[in-house]
Amino acid sequence: MKTMRAAVFCGDGRIEVRREPLPRVAADEVLVRLEGCGICASNLPIWAGRPWFDYPLLPGTPGHEGWGEVAAVGAQVDGCAVGERVALLSGRAYAEFDSAKVDALTRIPERFSGLPMPGEPLACAMNIFRRSEIQRGQRVAVVGVGFIGALVIQLAVAAGAQVIAVSRREYAREVARRCGAAHALSIDSVHAVSGAVMELTQGAGCERVIEAAGLQESLDIASAIAAEGGRLVIAGYHQDGLRQVNMQQWNWRGLDVINAHERDPSVAARGLREAMDALVSGRLDPFVLLTHRYSLGELPRAFAAMEQRPDGFLKATVMA
Repeated sequence: MKTMRAAVFCGDGRIEVRREPLPRVAADEVLVRLEGCGICASNLPIWAGRPWFDYPLLPGTPGHEGWGEVAAVGAQVDGCAVGERVALLSGRAYAEFDSAKVDALTRIPERFSGLPMPGEPLACAMNIFRRSEIQRGQRVAVVGVGFIGALVIQLAVAAGAQVIAVSRREYAREVARRCGAAHALSIDSVHAVSGAVMELTQGAGCERVIEAAGLQESLDIASAIAAEGGRLVIAGYHQDGLRQVNMQQWNWRGLDVINAHERDPSVAARGLREAMDALVSGRLDPFVLLTHRYSLGELPRAFAAMEQRPDGFLKATVMA
């Protein structure tokens, strides 16, 4: 086989599935026959079309949550064999095949055979959790309950924290409660959420606040409910322009503000390995959060659903 099916993003919501050459595999790389790829909300602007993207994109781009079976290994690759099931950190996984450095993939434990495994967001959740430094008994707020927010709730609860989830969608709040959140609050206004959190915490606020929605409103709420000396963790992907912050509030409360977006490939890979351990130990359960599945040819439908977020939608995967 010398060609594969791959999605090509053309802008303005147009996605074409074309026959494309298989990825070339360098000596230190692995070729993976993809089973599927998670669909990330950060891809919405790319799908919708923005003038700063150069269309058409490369085949399979911007899929970055792939998993599958090793199909070939480069001459310099050790410790990885054809037929092993892996999750990989790559960028062209809306396709039937993708390649990655051997250090950018990890084996999927056999007990999860046949289950979807979008590894990249699991790695993100582990890195966010580590940067948050959540400790037993702390009050932790998660503002924005999508896939990442729900995973962080699971990890925080497993660490012995009391979690307050904040989300606009009733379904997302239900998910938060199922993940172990002690409270799930609706986003009515910054003032209303702040008042509710202060009542729940006897006026102290939360020692850890993870902002996971990537919006000005969620950032405002996260800032307002952080405790003095607390840690505010930016996990949401802010990609639609400048943000304003209440610097007086940050200063007065002496907040530690952490940007939990990791760009070091070795850190991302470590998070991926830690995620597999968390799955085995039961601290993470992503499978209950994967609500919708589409074929490669249905990618436009998948993105439309992610944009509209109908009731019951949290995370979609596309199967190669």
